[in-house]
Amino acid sequence: MSWLKAIAGGVIGAEALNLIKDYVEKQGGLDGVVKNFENSGLGKQIHSWVGLGPNEKISEMDISKVVNADKLMEIAKNAGIDIDKAKALLAQYLPEVIDKATPEGKLPPPDKPA
Repeated sequence: MSWLKAIAGGVIGAEALNLIKDYVEKQGGLDGVVKNFENSGLGKQIHSWVGLGPNEKISEMDISKVVNADKLMEIAKNAGIDIDKAKALLAQYLPEVIDKATPEGKLPPPDKPA
């Protein structure tokens, strides 16, 4: 997922970069992330990140709705951080990363890297 490093490497720290990369990969890519947010009742938020308008914010509580506790614990452990910090980093940086990965306001085709 070199696209992630290219778009976010200079913007976010290594912990957040690794955490987001792991999360996106475990969802099967950006399309999976969008579906996960939609299924969790946060479609409006994620579509604001993909779209061309302003990005809606999400909270750590929202992250808990989208990412189940076991998966959150796993990706936090893989990033070498605790679960609370993982929720905070995802809430802070995921909107920006998704926004930068979709500059034309749409998801890249699933068979092509972002």
